Amino acid sequence: MDTTNPNWFLKARLKTRQLLLLIALDDYRNIHRAAEELHMTQPAASKQVKDLEEMLDVRLFERLPRGMEPTIYGETMIRHARMALTSLALAHDDIVALKAGLAGQVEVGVIMAPAMALLPRAIARIKEQAPLLRIGVQLESSNVLLDKLKHGALDFMIGRILDKEDSTGLIYEELSEEPACAVVRPGHPLLERRGLTLEDIAARPWILPSPGSILRHRFDMMFRRVGLPPPGNVVDTTAILVVTALLQQTDALHVMPQEVAQYYASLNVMRILPIELPCKMDAFGIIRQQDHLLSPGADLLLTAVRAAAAEIY
Repeated sequence: MDTTNPNWFLKARLKTRQLLLLIALDDYRNIHRAAEELHMTQPAASKQVKDLEEMLDVRLFERLPRGMEPTIYGETMIRHARMALTSLALAHDDIVALKAGLAGQVEVGVIMAPAMALLPRAIARIKEQAPLLRIGVQLESSNVLLDKLKHGALDFMIGRILDKEDSTGLIYEELSEEPACAVVRPGHPLLERRGLTLEDIAARPWILPSPGSILRHRFDMMFRRVGLPPPGNVVDTTAILVVTALLQQTDALHVMPQEVAQYYASLNVMRILPIELPCKMDAFGIIRQQDHLLSPGADLLLTAVRAAAAEIY
C-alpha cells in the first residue's frame, strides 16, 4: 500500500469504525473494553487493528500482558482519527444550522447607495439558494440604523459609523467610499456643455439634502473652498419621488451618491452632469454587533454581501 499517495485511505477503504476503534483503544488501552464500547466482538476488533497495521505497514500498538500501548505511529493515527471525527461532527452541525437558516429570517439595514446595487445583488443570489429565507430590508440613514442595530432590531447593517462613541461594541468592515455627482433631467441644456466648472453651476436652482446633513455640509463647503457662495435657489428634500418629479418639470440640479445616480440614469429617469464634484461622503461598510451571534440565514446573507462588494467595488 502506497501511503505517500494523499488519497491512500480511499484505496485502503479506511472505515469510520476503524477510526472509532483507534480512539476507544487509546481511551481504554484494552481490546476487550474497546470492543465492548463499539458493540464488536474482540476477534473482530483485533482484525480491524491488524488490517489497519497491514495497510500502513507499521505497528500501531504494542501488545502488552495487561493491555495495549500505542506506538509513535499509533499516537499519530489516533490524533488524526480524533481530528477527522471532530470535523465530521462539525459538518453535521453546519448542515443542521444551514437547513435552519434556509427557512429562517434576516433583518438588514442599508443606506441608499448600497441599496441600489450591492444589497439587491446579494439578495438575488441568496434567494436562488434559499427561497424560503425571509429577508427584511430597512432603508434609513446610518444614525437611525445604528440605533436599531444596538437595540437588536437588525442582524447587521450596511452604512457608516458617524461618531467615535458609536463604534463601541461594533465590528466595522469597510466596503467603499461614496463619491457624489450632480444630476439633471434628460435633455437638460447643461448636458451639452463641456468643461463645466463649479462657477457654472453655483447660481443654478438646486434640489439638496436638508441643512445639517453630512452631504449638504460637504456640498456647501465645496463652493466655499473656491470662494463661491453656496447655491441660494434651493428646495430641501431627499424624497426620491419629489426629486425625480422636480427634475422632470424644471431645470434644477440635484446632488446625490454616484451609485444611486447611475441606477436612475440606467432607467432614463435622470442624467449625470459631466462635471466631477470634489465632494464625497465618508466610506460605508458592514456593521454588526461584536457580541451578537449571527443566525445561519444572516450569515448566508452577510457572505453574499461580501462577495457582491468584491465584484462591484
